[in-house]
Amino acid sequence: MNKYTKMTRLLAGVVLVASLPTVAMAQAREPLKIALVASKSGGFSTMGADVISGIRFAVEEANARGGVDGRRVELAEGDDEGTPDAGRRAAEKLTREGYKFILGPITSSISLAISQNLTRWDAAFIGTMAKADKLTADACNPRFIRTNHSDAMDLAMINQWVKGLKGSNFAILAADYVWGQDSAKSFEAAVTAQGKKVSLKLFAPLGTKDYAPYIQQLKAAGVDAIWFADVSGGVNFVKQANDFGLKTPLIGHALVSNFIINATGRLLEGTPGNVGYTPDIDSPASQAFVAAFKARHKRLPTDTEGQAYNGAMVLFQGVALARSVEPEAVTKALRGATVDTLYGKAAVRAADNQMVIPNYVARVKVADGVLRPVIEQAFPASITPPASPLCKM
Repeated sequence: MNKYTKMTRLLAGVVLVASLPTVAMAQAREPLKIALVASKSGGFSTMGADVISGIRFAVEEANARGGVDGRRVELAEGDDEGTPDAGRRAAEKLTREGYKFILGPITSSISLAISQNLTRWDAAFIGTMAKADKLTADACNPRFIRTNHSDAMDLAMINQWVKGLKGSNFAILAADYVWGQDSAKSFEAAVTAQGKKVSLKLFAPLGTKDYAPYIQQLKAAGVDAIWFADVSGGVNFVKQANDFGLKTPLIGHALVSNFIINATGRLLEGTPGNVGYTPDIDSPASQAFVAAFKARHKRLPTDTEGQAYNGAMVLFQGVALARSVEPEAVTKALRGATVDTLYGKAAVRAADNQMVIPNYVARVKVADGVLRPVIEQAFPASITPPASPLCKM
């Protein structure tokens, strides 16, 4: 064999290695194993389906591109049944099976039950939906990162938003658990700071089906508008409010979500409320996500699908930054980092692992041929309040 033949074979070998499919290279490294713990049953099952859809889409997209940092992404799913105990059991089972990165829980109560066990399970948790301040205050955990808005962030936005709200006398109907209670406190603090008042506060137990007693009290209250914060009861309340002739305008905290709008016909048309994500967000990442999602599903992504996808995006970047799938290494790499999100470049605040992002108010109207939340006001990330001194990490 002459030297030219040897060189030809060497070059052929280099070309062969370089041309190996990226997916095959991803299979050679330790995979990224995600525990998707979401509400497949229970009061949040409709919203849970959107969480699952958004995360599955992110995983499928990542694997089609060759994985994350050369690693295939594997997904195992568990049902939190909409309760803290079931959520904790599902998360523990999956983490014991090696799926160490938790995504998907919706409620703050489930998220708190999981977060306090992360060190024991040697796991990490990227929160995409739960808003309770406690998660990034006295119950903060260096292994928990929140990529959605907290109640404190919503309050900062509400403080600005209520200046333009018509009326001076309000009622509150909120779910009787940590998030609903925080929402009620936030709204009352915001309106009273403006010299307005809340003359009626009602709290419905989680899982309430019959809202007639609450609707009667709201009708009799004679208020200018009702602050409504009850995600799992949203569909039933809106339908029953219409049946019982409640004409008082609603203001929604997580009410103008796609799944509630889709289930209530045109009853929410014109209703304002906060939103965590809509396809109106005009960042490069959001535009790419919307285009890819629409090409696959022939529809726009929902608010919940967008927030779930965004959390997966952040996790993937954490793995790339850490060059590891060790949970502690990944959360350490993300802490204080600035990453790409559906909202543009955003920082994970080092003091409490809260992602600092803009906030939005939308109104339900027809856009792109469908009834959906459409952003009317955007509030900059700069209004986000500082980290709670109760967080010690």
